[in-house]
Amino acid sequence: QEFNQFYPTSGLVTGFDIIFFWVARMIMFGLKFTGTRPFDTVYVHGLVRDANGQKMSKSKGNVLDPLDLIDGISLASLVNKRTSGLMQPKMTNRIETDTRQNFPDGIPSYGTDALRFTFASLATQGRDIRFDLGRVEGYRNFSNKLWNAARFVLMNTTSLSDPHPDQFEFSSADEWISSKFQLVAIDVNRSFNTYRFDQVAQSLYGFIWGDFCNWYLEIAKIQLADTSKTTAQHVGTQITLFEILDGSLRLLHPLMPFITEALWKETFSQTEQSSASILKHEYPKGELTKVNKRALSEIGWVQEVISSVRTMRGEMHIDPNRRITVLLQSEDNQVTQYVKQFASLLITMGRLDSLEQLSNNIQPPEECATTLVGKMKIYVPLGSTIDREIELERLTREIGKLTRELVRSTAKLQNKNFIVKAPEEVVKKQKERVKNMEHSIEELRKQQARVEKL
Repeated sequence: QEFNQFYPTSGLVTGFDIIFFWVARMIMFGLKFTGTRPFDTVYVHGLVRDANGQKMSKSKGNVLDPLDLIDGISLASLVNKRTSGLMQPKMTNRIETDTRQNFPDGIPSYGTDALRFTFASLATQGRDIRFDLGRVEGYRNFSNKLWNAARFVLMNTTSLSDPHPDQFEFSSADEWISSKFQLVAIDVNRSFNTYRFDQVAQSLYGFIWGDFCNWYLEIAKIQLADTSKTTAQHVGTQITLFEILDGSLRLLHPLMPFITEALWKETFSQTEQSSASILKHEYPKGELTKVNKRALSEIGWVQEVISSVRTMRGEMHIDPNRRITVLLQSEDNQVTQYVKQFASLLITMGRLDSLEQLSNNIQPPEECATTLVGKMKIYVPLGSTIDREIELERLTREIGKLTRELVRSTAKLQNKNFIVKAPEEVVKKQKERVKNMEHSIEELRKQQARVEKL
């Protein structure tokens, strides 16, 4: 019953090129001879073409058998398959040459789930779908990512005999990922109801790979290894790991049924649900009342700081394993609380040697690289850590980018039609944006002058 809202009792999936020749005839014949329509819903997708945009046809020798993508096929077998039974035997040599050029090692096994997810991601509203094996390979990697994430969760929740114990305490990160899950569940249901399977795939990929694997699992490792945390806090993280994996598998099941069923069986092998299939459980709908805006704001700030530090490392070619000192300076009192609350996360995930907050009346060292997160300044002391020329190039590039945005925003405010027709709130935000960009450019130019003196 959970899937009836997504899949009508009778439906047809077809390409737009045969709507008149087959679909219309089926409807007319059904009405004529049975008095009923043959299906309630027709889902029309684009025409699947090869990577070069050519329509797949046996005469061109560019057809890909889905079974070959799922199970894999050797080059010799693929050539034989594409050149057998041709209506134009003279095309044999060209088809063989193209096949050997495009698939020199044959086609590896990608699995059913990766192929299903690929087609879901390609189900846009366009009329043409360019099929590229690179996409299938990427979603096979996504399957591997999900498998490894599940293994991590299972290894770290073995001590959790009861998935819902009485003594637990959730951290901001636990509440953040739970809130993210509620939002993605709402988004996925909305996309399913409007038949936007590409948006379903995009939302699930972003949540599972980005939010869950790249961010929360790393935070969970730190929280579980922190001996200063109480048992209740460790249990809170374990519960969150278990519940987010459970919910993610259920959300993903319509697109990747085999890996999600296998992982579900293993996840619940020692619980009362061990004999049930994932299909027998309710599809997550998401609830806005369960979204914790405070947690979203707090961990969002942590993400911005860590991402900014990582970006500076990359742009300044600092070894990712090298620990650096980071200084933060802001007029916002909230930052002081955040630094105290999340110092451990920032130091561990940012690979920092130390993290310090500067008072507003203290000037940072002159030899510092800087970037901005909102109005907060992030400084990284230079010296032997940073290449002067690379840092100057980065600052010039960032100033140029902000300057171009400032020119566009200023032009908007100088447009009388925009001022008259746009809502007052929109105009106000635009003015605030201009003010912030001017402040940012001024700060970056000051930093540029300091670096030039090195």
